[in-house]
Amino acid sequence: MSALSRRNLLFSGAAVGAGALVTGCTSNNVAAPAVTAASVAQPSGKPGKPITIGFSSPAADHGWLAAITADAQARAKLYPEVTFKMVQAGADATAQRAALETLIQEKPDIIVVQPFDGAQLTATGRDAMNAGIPVVNLDREFTDQLAYRLLIQGDNYGLGAAAGHYIGTRLKSAGKSSPIIAEIAGIDSLPLTQARSKGYKDALATHGFSVSHRVAAQFTVDSGQQAAANLLQAAPKLDAIWNHDDDQGVGVLAAISQAHRSEFFMVGGAGSSKAMQLIQADNSVLKATVTYSPTMAGSAVSLARLIANNRGMSDLMDLTVPKQIVLSSETVTKENVAQYLPMGF
Repeated sequence: MSALSRRNLLFSGAAVGAGALVTGCTSNNVAAPAVTAASVAQPSGKPGKPITIGFSSPAADHGWLAAITADAQARAKLYPEVTFKMVQAGADATAQRAALETLIQEKPDIIVVQPFDGAQLTATGRDAMNAGIPVVNLDREFTDQLAYRLLIQGDNYGLGAAAGHYIGTRLKSAGKSSPIIAEIAGIDSLPLTQARSKGYKDALATHGFSVSHRVAAQFTVDSGQQAAANLLQAAPKLDAIWNHDDDQGVGVLAAISQAHRSEFFMVGGAGSSKAMQLIQADNSVLKATVTYSPTMAGSAVSLARLIANNRGMSDLMDLTVPKQIVLSSETVTKENVAQYLPMGF
């Protein structure tokens, strides 16, 4: 299967089947049009009325965020009726809020937003919804469900759980009874990081293990390198490390190399092409990663298009796009990495 076909796999089926409408019970403050037999029968893959999809995501300071924007742009180009209006998010939540407020005044048909911080941008999501503009909340969750029509995100708890189960199983198989296990988290203030850490902790506990050393980084190469250097100084011996993010993992691996450490194995997070190539080569401490695919952005655009054109998803009995979609996290190892490489960012 080609890279393009794999990346479009998740929602391409929904985008070509018969569709339906968004009803008032799931659209919060956005008024829903009346359902008619003709509109329900209209195929969701057929071009609908011209619509404008507003889009905002944090600046691409690492590969995963760059892939989020690229996937959203590429998906929008597939639909002739879609005008894709991207607004610059700026350097922080305050700048993104200002950009979104300007976008709301321009009244697009729907907005897809990955916030810098869900809590800080929740009120802005509510403003858009109150103005009659549905919001697709991508990745970083708003704290109020009335701030979005649809939430689409990766399974952050499942991401941590997958890493924890892989590490626990591997250590058990190696006969380790009291292993020293570490964690290099992302931005601790984000609920997604907190969910990942909880999943990791819970999964390790099922194997009778726990985290001995934990540091947090900022999802960047430099922060990963500094956090890992601190961790390695504090822990003269380790059996396993889970690093939450493959982009910051570039820095983590640099710190490990500089410290000349190799007594442990490492699991990454998100599924970058570079991480998968290292797993395939099997010549570093990195032995696995767990997926958190940026293709969710392309899926968000596809679903935004359906919502704005009053359509649903053909394989569902319900007449609406769901309120929430959580993508699964898969564990990538040397044995299956060839299958996942085309999906790497």
